Amino acid sequence: MKRAFGLLLAALLSTAAFAQIKIDPVVPDVKAVASPSGDKNETRIAKEVRHELLMLPYYSIFDDLGFEVRGANVELNGAVNDGTLIKQAENAVKDIEGVGTVTNNIKLLTPFPDDVRIRREAYRKIFSTGGLSQYAWEAAPSIHIIVDRGRIRLIGYVNNQGDKDLANIAANGIPGVFGVTNELQVVNGKQSK
Repeated sequence: MKRAFGLLLAALLSTAAFAQIKIDPVVPDVKAVASPSGDKNETRIAKEVRHELLMLPYYSIFDDLGFEVRGANVELNGAVNDGTLIKQAENAVKDIEGVGTVTNNIKLLTPFPDDVRIRREAYRKIFSTGGLSQYAWEAAPSIHIIVDRGRIRLIGYVNNQGDKDLANIAANGIPGVFGVTNELQVVNGKQSK
């Protein structure tokens, strides 16, 4: 009996060691940030990391910031247009109480001559399509448009499958785009299968 209890305890501890909180992308719609292992300190760190990243002055809908929390370790990931945002994100997170190490894997998007035009057109076209304008009026919009070398990646959260489909149709209608990857997640409505 003692041996069985010891094995069970070891299994639980090893599971907790691998538990992590992963948020990608950082947008205001993600309300529940809780550690799967129930670690209150890890949950607190994740909430504070999310808050600090959202408060960065140059974080825009054309950037992708995400993070993972494993115990006291924070791993930043994503892709941004402005290189100063990479260091700002790291500096904002490393000063959070309880954070041990910060691994910064945020990449700088390679400037492609047509990407600026594609970003501008994608913004205009997506947020003027159907009911999608509601997402542009948010303080920190939940739809992010990442343009890299002529390819669009839509990330973030929408209320229903119809909005996800409308954003995809709008992005695919932009001249000169090589491809669209729609990673928008439906949070309030039911996602069609």
